[in-house]
Amino acid sequence: MVLMPSGLMLFLGAWGIRRQDAVWRDEAVTYDMAHRSLADLWPTLQHVDVVHGLYYVLMHCWFLVYDATLGDVLGAVIGLRLPSVAAMTAAAAGVALLGQRLVGRRAGLLAGLTFALVPVVQQYAQEGRSYATVCALIVWASYLLVLAAARPRRKLWLGYTALMLCACLLHEFASLALPAHGAAVVLARLPRRVLRAWLLSAATVLAGLAPLAVFSTRQSAQISWLMWPDPVQLLTFAVLAVLGIACSRVRVRSRGPIGLRALGLPLLLLPTLLLLLLSHVEPAYVDRYVLYYVVGFALLAGAALARLLRPAGELGQTRGRRLRWTLAVVLVLAVLLPVDGHLRSPDSRVDDVTAVAHAVRAMSEPGDGLLFTPARRRIWRATLPHEFRGLHDLALAKSPAASHTLYGTERSGDAIRARMLAARRIVVAGDPDGAPADDNDQEIAKRATLHDAFTVCRSTVVRGARITLYARPGACRGGW
Repeated sequence: MVLMPSGLMLFLGAWGIRRQDAVWRDEAVTYDMAHRSLADLWPTLQHVDVVHGLYYVLMHCWFLVYDATLGDVLGAVIGLRLPSVAAMTAAAAGVALLGQRLVGRRAGLLAGLTFALVPVVQQYAQEGRSYATVCALIVWASYLLVLAAARPRRKLWLGYTALMLCACLLHEFASLALPAHGAAVVLARLPRRVLRAWLLSAATVLAGLAPLAVFSTRQSAQISWLMWPDPVQLLTFAVLAVLGIACSRVRVRSRGPIGLRALGLPLLLLPTLLLLLLSHVEPAYVDRYVLYYVVGFALLAGAALARLLRPAGELGQTRGRRLRWTLAVVLVLAVLLPVDGHLRSPDSRVDDVTAVAHAVRAMSEPGDGLLFTPARRRIWRATLPHEFRGLHDLALAKSPAASHTLYGTERSGDAIRARMLAARRIVVAGDPDGAPADDNDQEIAKRATLHDAFTVCRSTVVRGARITLYARPGACRGGW
């Protein structure tokens, strides 16, 4: 029951994990921060990304071991993603145990398999970010909650509190699982002592999270790029929500004081709906922030499938009806296969840091100037700094590590213009056509100087970026 879902998840996580060595910008941030010393990491977190601070520390410790043992053999990309694969494997095992505890062995098995097959689960199982780990912690916290509701013990409540606190410290929006757990406790009509124990645990988690939450408000500009929720992400949630609600209509017999619907429906619906409500005050919705809502869907779908696929003698189904359900499952798997294949291609993420680095190297010569537009795209050089060796970053005043920032600090607009005018050729790594342009002095100076004093020699587009070679009039080479 546990080995099959976890084995499937491990296989799907390992399948195409390199993704042709493509790394997207958020993973590049993880790689950069994890490879800074703890002495450098702490002052950086005081300025930026404190919400991911615990994850960066854990990844720093992981890379100390990985780089010293397997790094030369497996490569940095695999090391970046292995913790997420392991976390999702643990999450699939937890979903199976949770389904078994709520309904039965067959339901647990199918819930774990369903969880592993959901494309968004596979996507974040192969990303060097904290979301898979958060999901796993919430799965196992939910399991301890179900155990504690059946047989209240201090150790179970302490374990539940510790797992939820760790999840929230890894990502603040993990706290949105608490209302789902609270709804499960209330809907199950548990004794008051259980409700009081849960309230004490929830209060402890929120108290432990409060200092981080208050401090992180100083860095809220980091999510200023969020606007309206992504339609594809909303559609994914809507489809899973509708299917989950439909599955909840199938009658199943729960085995414990907390029923399947009492936990599955709130976990599926509440975190995402609460985040969408919050987004009306300040845009904050991204599906990965509440990835664990998929757990609720998997539990409901697993129990429904277990009920509908039972032997004909137990449920009175005809052989033809069972055959139709089997064909439906096969059809779903056939539909998911192209999606799963796409998730393992470089085109499945918003950009490709590796492709950017290779394109810059192919277009440049030693001694050329280099510009990133906007400045935050300097993260593109984090994973392959050697590809930028010999190029002069004309705008850079202090490196990311020296300035304790993610992207470094840049010179004034006038200083950037002067340095650009002293260069003969400049390679520009910028956003693709149609992306909104930043309007600060530095970016205006870059654009104006390129327009007034340089001509385009050649340009190429890679995933999420345009790399362009500019030169002073008459300085283009190769017949351009």
